[in-house]
Amino acid sequence: MTEASPAVARESAERVVTELYHRHRLGLIAMALVLTGDRPTAEDVVQEAFAGLYRAMPRLADPAKALGYVRASVINGCRLVHRSRTRSLRLHSQFLRPDQTVAWSAESTVLAREESRLALQAVARLRGRAREVLAMRYLLDMSDGEIAAALGVSKGTVSSTASRGLAALARTLKEQS
Repeated sequence: MTEASPAVARESAERVVTELYHRHRLGLIAMALVLTGDRPTAEDVVQEAFAGLYRAMPRLADPAKALGYVRASVINGCRLVHRSRTRSLRLHSQFLRPDQTVAWSAESTVLAREESRLALQAVARLRGRAREVLAMRYLLDMSDGEIAAALGVSKGTVSSTASRGLAALARTLKEQS
């Protein structure tokens, strides 16, 4: 068996990545929006995940696992955004008045209805894993098994995390009303 030429391999990688991009980008952007809180950042995270997938295609043994790879990349990209923001907030927190809070981007706030804005803020207050699980479950319509594989945890962990996350959301939304 002979290996495909670099040009053929490149064309194959482009085809796989392009097809995945067209089929899954909107759902991934929606998930990243919930996880990051602003659309430009969400779009950047998703774009970088697909660029990373394209670069990784020659090393990816099974192209059927490309979607899982890009989903995990989006989650990791969102985590990186949060780490960076947290670091920045710690550095600049001495300049904030006690009554000031970090807000969603103006674009996201203007576009969202009041109920959606409150729900997104409640989701943003959830711990990282709960945010990720709920976004994957309800925005990407992933099964608990798929979420477990993407996050590297057990199905039981996904189920209990989702349950606790939903309970926390319900409490937060009840307090806001």
